[in-house]
Amino acid sequence: MSATTTSASVARRVDYGALAARYGTVGAALLIFVVFALASGRFVSAANIGNILVQISVLMVISSGVTVAVASGEFDLSVGQIAGLSGVLVAGLMAWSGLPIALAIVLAILAGVVLGAISGLLVTRLRIPSLIATLAMGPIALGLNYAYDGGDSIYTEFPKPFYLIATGHLFGLIPVPIVIAAVVVSAFYILINRTRVGRALVATGSNLQAARLSGINVNRCRLIALTLSALGATMGGIMLTARLGTGQPGAGEPYLMDSLTAVFLGMTAFKPGRATVQGTLVGVVIIGMLDNGLNLLGAPFYLQNEVRGVVMIAAVSLAVLRGEIRFF
Repeated sequence: MSATTTSASVARRVDYGALAARYGTVGAALLIFVVFALASGRFVSAANIGNILVQISVLMVISSGVTVAVASGEFDLSVGQIAGLSGVLVAGLMAWSGLPIALAIVLAILAGVVLGAISGLLVTRLRIPSLIATLAMGPIALGLNYAYDGGDSIYTEFPKPFYLIATGHLFGLIPVPIVIAAVVVSAFYILINRTRVGRALVATGSNLQAARLSGINVNRCRLIALTLSALGATMGGIMLTARLGTGQPGAGEPYLMDSLTAVFLGMTAFKPGRATVQGTLVGVVIIGMLDNGLNLLGAPFYLQNEVRGVVMIAAVSLAVLRGEIRFF
């Protein structure tokens, strides 16, 4: 065998390895789809596929914000509590204060964004690692939540148009939650991939020192990233309140682990080592299919939690072993 042939063979093997690294997570998603499709005929029905997309819409919105934070090299552990706070605030502002829907939504979003900005200032001004700053901000958000509603859920009738956020259909066909998730995902995708701010965020997350030396205001990037992460959490929390029909203080907490799992899974797809919105979308779809498929098969709830934990460990392990994640 000639040297040229050998080199070409090696190159092909390297290409296959690169393809496996880049699209392995997508392949895993397809495999999960096939397994559940064979296990339950109801899984592939149009109604169930639509149900999966509606169910993952809140997680997709929250995870998109978390993706921006991770892309900039930061972690936001407060998204669950901020989502809960925004959900309770929008409920209380409508039910107790009688504010119009739009104004209640704006004020609820503003409250969450302020908390995200405070986390960013703690990181950039006091040099507190984002893991610690946002870990502390979570209980603060939960405390504000309890202070506002006394620790009780808000069970009341909201204005009917508010429920359309969860139950409405665009043109009578597309569920509104899917539309909202698609708009948010597209906005964050454009931000990261098509804007100067987005490129600066990614550069900051890739190499903080190199980004600083190249003239990028890394502190501003980190502040923006954590603020946008909180923005995603607030929008998700409002969607969740519309879905549940109540304002529940702890409703957003389960979304913290799921959003991080989705982001870490996404870091093994398309652009290994980078948090990308498209990668996170694949991660969210995987989580949604696992939850839905296990429900259809009648799996006990504790098994679903165990599966979530295993997926989280696998996603983080892959990223850490490749040197894709820094926690401090």
